[in-house]
Order: sequence, then structure tokens, then C-alpha cells
Amino acid sequence: MSKKDYYKILGISQSATDIEIKKAYKRLAIKYHPDRNQGNKSYEEKFKEVKEAYEILSNSEKRSAYDKYGHQAFDQTSSNNNFHGSYSNTNDFGDIFGEVFGDIFGDGGGNREERGSDLQYELEINLEDVVNGVEKEIKIPTLKKCNFCKGTGNRKILDNNKCYTCQGNGQIHVRKGFFTVQQTCYTCHGKGKYIKDPCYKCNGEGRISTIRKLLVKIPPGINTGDKIRLSSEGEAGKNNSPNGDLYVIVKVKKHQIFKRKKTNLYCNIPINFSTAALGGTIEVPTLNGKIKLKIPKETQYGKLFRIREKGVTSINNNCLGDLICKIIVETPVNLNDNQKKIIFELGKSLNKSNGNKNSPKYARFFYKVKKFFENLRRYKI
Repeated sequence: MSKKDYYKILGISQSATDIEIKKAYKRLAIKYHPDRNQGNKSYEEKFKEVKEAYEILSNSEKRSAYDKYGHQAFDQTSSNNNFHGSYSNTNDFGDIFGEVFGDIFGDGGGNREERGSDLQYELEINLEDVVNGVEKEIKIPTLKKCNFCKGTGNRKILDNNKCYTCQGNGQIHVRKGFFTVQQTCYTCHGKGKYIKDPCYKCNGEGRISTIRKLLVKIPPGINTGDKIRLSSEGEAGKNNSPNGDLYVIVKVKKHQIFKRKKTNLYCNIPINFSTAALGGTIEVPTLNGKIKLKIPKETQYGKLFRIREKGVTSINNNCLGDLICKIIVETPVNLNDNQKKIIFELGKSLNKSNGNKNSPKYARFFYKVKKFFENLRRYKI
């Protein structure tokens, strides 16, 4: 009787990858395994077909021969056969878990290193630090390698930590009738290591608590929420396992003068009425000192002045942002009698003159108001 196509048996295409072959076998092997279907001869035969197909297609050489010659590649009478009698007929369910499940989901074995935990530290810095860059010393509570046992966890440093039950594998195989079941080692709990005589200082963990000082370099241009990763500066792992990482999360304090938007800085510059009307020169603060800014005559409230390259350095391309100054014309307060008289006379002079000339915004606004009421009366008629 002719045999079925191995690809059709597993329900896969001829271009299927190794992982796809293994997944198909896993699914069908569980479905048709005799132990789950005791007394069902058809399922037992189907399981044998599935296992035979898997053992051929999972082997690159056998699969290549099968693709070229079909089932004749494994016929002992065929002149092309170099592979006859090479596959196993075992029905051990443990083989499925060990060979297929482990490949797809990981080896399932023990002896895994317990990497130390990552740590986070929030660091507050000033805006001045952002502009210039700075180095900050921080103190973090962490776990470090035990000096007494050198991180081994053993009272005697030369003792071997290898678990005697599982021989360092972390897993043991228990035979239960027809099954071979893989279980986590009950001695080392899957770690592959067992410490008979723990270090009295670290209780066998190989690490102890400490307060650690670190110098963190803050680059120019960093912003709130940015993280600086310090590799292997986190907690020490158990029993000489690798350290975790330290993540320094930056928080820039609110500045009393400047506001930051990306690489630009913004600030409000108050000037008096006289300077706004007649012009002048004022001093403007920057994060690197004071500079002089020329105010042209007749400067209006809200006027923006851009001072090039007095902002923050971009952390991406090192380009400098700008400082944007907004002019705030301040109304004078706490006037004495003489000052009041001068302003009163100025007001009289402005009212007598052509308003369009001295106060163009004022004149335009009330012209619009006048037109609005004229139109309103027209609609009512």
C-alpha cells in the first residue's frame, strides 16, 4: 500500500520552516498519542504516521532526499537510499516534550542565572545644568557582591554549587508508567545550584545591602523624562550572576525666569513706558550671563525679540536654540504728584492731536466700533 505524503500528514506546505514542522508535530502528536486515546487503533496508527513524517522532515538530509526521491529514498531496495532504518519507532511521550516542546518554548532546563534587578533613580537638575552639562554624584541603595564569599554564597569559597540531584540541569525526569515527565528539581528549585553551607554574611545569596555612590554625567540638552542607562550598575545578581542596569530619570526644575520649549528658551522682559515710546538699551539675562538688547522706539506690548544661540543645545545634533524675549510694557504705579502732572499733560496733548497718528491701534479699534453700530442701526430699519 502506498504511503501518504509526509507534508500532507503534518498539514504543512513543502516550504514549511523547521519551527512550523515542529509546531505541526506537537499539535498532532498530542491529539493522536495512544496514551490519550487508549484502545483506539486508528489513532495509534495515525500517531505512527505523524511521528514518521516528523522524523523525516525534521532532519535536513532526510528531508532533502525525500523532496528528491519521495518514499523511495527510504526503501531499502532503492539504489538511492542512504538513510534506511534510521528513524526510531519509540512512542515515549517524554520525547515529544523534550525534543519538540523544548525547541519551541525554550529548553525548559534549569541552571538559569538570576540577573540582578534594574534600578531607577530620579535626579533633579537645574536648567543651568541642562545648558552646560554637569556631573552629579548620586547615592543609591542597592545590593552588591558579598566580599566574604566573593559572590558564591558558600561559606567555603571553593565549594561547588552544582546541585547534586539534577547535576546542575535544574530539571529531573521522572518515569511514571508509560510517561517520562520532566519536573523542576525539588532540591534546587530549578536553579541548578545548591549551597550546602551558606555564607553567614549574605545567607547564601552572594550579595549584601549597601549604599553606593556613583558619578553620573548629564549631557547638555537633556530634558525632563529622559533616561540615562548605566549598564551593570543595578543590583548584583545572586551567586555571581550578572548585575542589572541603573536608569537615571532626569527631572528639570522649574526656572524662575525662563521657560523651555525644545531647544528654545522664553522669557518676559518688562520695560517702562518711556523706553517703549522713545527706545533705549536694556540688559537681558541669559543662562550664561547678561547681554544688551536694543529696544527700538514705539515698541508695542508683546513684541518678540529673538536672540540667536542663547537657548539650549540639542541632544541630537548639538545645535543651539534661541532665546525669545517678549516685551511687557509696564504701566507705571506709585506715581508722585509731579509724575502724575507730567502724564496728565501728556494725555491732554495726545487727545488734542490727531489720534490716528499717536494711537493707531486705538483709532482703528474705535473706527470698527463705529461701523458696527452703524450697521446695527441699518439692520433694525
